[in-house]
Amino acid sequence: MSTPVAVIGAGPYGLSTATHLRAQGVPVRVFGHPMASWQEQMPAGMLLKSTPAASSIDVPLEGHTLADYCAAAGEPRYESDWDLLPVETFVRYGWWLQRRLLPDVEPVRVVSVDRRADGFELKLDSGDQVGARAVVVATGLSGLAHLPRRLAAAVPDGPSATGPVSHSSQHHDLAALAGRDVVVVGAGQSALESAVLLAEAGAAAVRVVARGPAAVGFGAPPDRQPRLRPASPFGNAWSLYALTQHAGAFRLLPPPVRRALVRRVLGPLGAWWLRDRFTGRVRVTQGRRIVRATVRDGRPVLALRGADGHGGELAADHVLAATGYRMDLAALDFLGPGLRTGIAARAGGPLLDAGFGSSVPGLYFTGLPAAASFGPVMRFVCGTAFAGPRLARAVARAYG
Repeated sequence: MSTPVAVIGAGPYGLSTATHLRAQGVPVRVFGHPMASWQEQMPAGMLLKSTPAASSIDVPLEGHTLADYCAAAGEPRYESDWDLLPVETFVRYGWWLQRRLLPDVEPVRVVSVDRRADGFELKLDSGDQVGARAVVVATGLSGLAHLPRRLAAAVPDGPSATGPVSHSSQHHDLAALAGRDVVVVGAGQSALESAVLLAEAGAAAVRVVARGPAAVGFGAPPDRQPRLRPASPFGNAWSLYALTQHAGAFRLLPPPVRRALVRRVLGPLGAWWLRDRFTGRVRVTQGRRIVRATVRDGRPVLALRGADGHGGELAADHVLAATGYRMDLAALDFLGPGLRTGIAARAGGPLLDAGFGSSVPGLYFTGLPAAASFGPVMRFVCGTAFAGPRLARAVARAYG
């Protein structure tokens, strides 16, 4: 059985892309469990860093915003920049949108994609095979969790929620670490919020370790944003406005400039609302990098060193690496080896054209894999407003 377009992934970017493709008259099949990463890889109690206005999945039909869902479901309305959106509410919103607009999403996993003469062949974990003229990869964070090499060396079999070292994506319920001493590695929102949730869930002690000398910080609340700078989903600043409103121009910048902008403009920073919950509950060790990680008698031990050469050891019951996600084509192992080797890469991700097409004709990427070409807005839900319509138009022109 063949279809013109297959979308792999049923999170915000997959759902947005598929609805825009159908609005263009392009038949499409969507494979994946709806909102799976948001449900399974985010800790219970997490709040979205994005404002409610920036948390709607973009679709071509009116009446499907986050506010529309809340009204239809009788949930509290999330409208102002002061309203904090729970991840559980966002997951229910995604399910509601999917049931209304894409009820035929197929909850199966794509285990392999390979080229064939007239396009691509997809093999599903159900045992079925599907032909498609074009494929859109919208797999989100799946398979892209990043563990620093020194931490990885301590756990040769890989991180695990029940082992001495884990990645933040492996925890749905942080209450499983209650009563234990936990070290959280990282300084971004994921690290700081995970530390707070651990403390609130009953961890015996929580410490954040960050390599920067002043790495742990929090953004300004809505009433303290600069008034003479344009608004963006991430705060008022010209740089943030440019990255979110002109994502199409981002891919024209040289790769070193793109990497520098992402690192400087949207670097690690906690949300403004997290400061009060963090202060006094979580200890912080800043300006220390991990030079070695070992496991002794089942407990992880970190050897730390600062710029001054001084350091020491820090032992815990568990180390949680909230070290983010890194685009790695090798991690997308469902793409056949012959297919992956044909994908040109730049600045840490696949090199994409203006319509999100890769160097392999008919193979498209959206969401996090597209961040290297279109900027960090592709890591956030609001990026669907840019990616969905543009990708659908490009695919419709070529395969509609």
